[in-house]
Amino acid sequence: MADRTSVELFAGGGGLAMAVHQAGFRPLLLNEFARHACDTLEANGAKPREDDESIPEPGQPWPLVAGDVQHLEMKYLRGKVDVLAGGPPCQPFSLGGVAKGDEDRRNMFPELFRAVREIQPKAVICENVRGLLRPSFKPYFEYILRELGLPFQERDPATHWETHDASLRATNLATVDPAKRYEVVMTPVNAADYGVPQIRNRVIIVAFRADLGVDPNRFRDLVRPTHSEAALLRSIRDGQYWERHPDVPKHVRSRVEASLPDVIPDDDLLPWRTLRDALQGSGDEGPLPPVPWNRLDRQERRVGGFTDHVGWPDARIYAGHTPNVLDRPAKTVKAGVHGVPGGESVLLTDDRVRDATDPSGYRYRHRYMTVRETARVMTFPDSWRLSGPRGEKMRQLGNAVPVLLGQVFAEAVATCLEEVVPTK
Repeated sequence: MADRTSVELFAGGGGLAMAVHQAGFRPLLLNEFARHACDTLEANGAKPREDDESIPEPGQPWPLVAGDVQHLEMKYLRGKVDVLAGGPPCQPFSLGGVAKGDEDRRNMFPELFRAVREIQPKAVICENVRGLLRPSFKPYFEYILRELGLPFQERDPATHWETHDASLRATNLATVDPAKRYEVVMTPVNAADYGVPQIRNRVIIVAFRADLGVDPNRFRDLVRPTHSEAALLRSIRDGQYWERHPDVPKHVRSRVEASLPDVIPDDDLLPWRTLRDALQGSGDEGPLPPVPWNRLDRQERRVGGFTDHVGWPDARIYAGHTPNVLDRPAKTVKAGVHGVPGGESVLLTDDRVRDATDPSGYRYRHRYMTVRETARVMTFPDSWRLSGPRGEKMRQLGNAVPVLLGQVFAEAVATCLEEVVPTK
């Protein structure tokens, strides 16, 4: 088997790092700034790197450097890395953040470009928020893509980005050493379209070093969506979905089926995975046990061997703060606990109680999702250990790349590299 290698910057709670590793890449270095996220990486096998900049042998722990990426030296890795992966902090571009774009000091794209110059990886995988595509950011986002394509044309810190962008635009690519430029492919994605049980709209940017001769169209073919909403709706209508969930109460089935559209288009894709699918589990991971209503008390109990499956009190729903429903993909997991808008961490259950104020005569009960349920929505395995208090665990999950989504793109990168650069 090929020994492919990787470096992960802005590693967070490890979603993209795990995805790249599962796609066959051996981590030579992880970097992360947040203390609790570093603790999570160590809890799952990473080991703080010594100061000697040693490169691990196969089978050795993932080396972790905790601290500011701006102080990280990476030149010792040049020529040794197949994939550089990372999601630069996205707050400058998020609809929920301070929209200052490239002028925001939290913008870490320049550090990603520095890493490319120092390491010269064969490929780069970068994930970020869909806010990068907003009209107000479009010119700067296009500049990001051009800068990634020509990372060795370094921007003078005193130069405005628009001046540097004009220089990049004017570059004759035929005069640039192919080993110092990259072919860039940008893919807007909804994670649900790749089997993740969550609506999560993001941008995946992948770049291949131009001297390798990777065909971008080949990569695009490998990352076409595999799942669809229409297929889910058809499976609910024809009963296949309920065959997977035979214990769903009849009143829930009736409610869900009543909401189906009259016309559902055909396609040859798999059904979107729902929140119910995630909680039910698959393969080696069985169903998560229910959270008893008298156990919304913040107390850890290893029911069925599951950690972080802790009930939490005081969940509320109201206008503009509606809960997740079980028979759809979950809402986007965000880097917050209770204060995020939209009810993303609240779950509407199958349980109902009589309520004379509701036209149906009943009201469905709701609660906060547990950390473990949220981790399943992010497609982390149940064995992945999260460190810190509940708020920090939820923050790590909200900032992560869903493992399954990252793996789809990392495996496509691996296939492209294997086809053009066979490893001895």
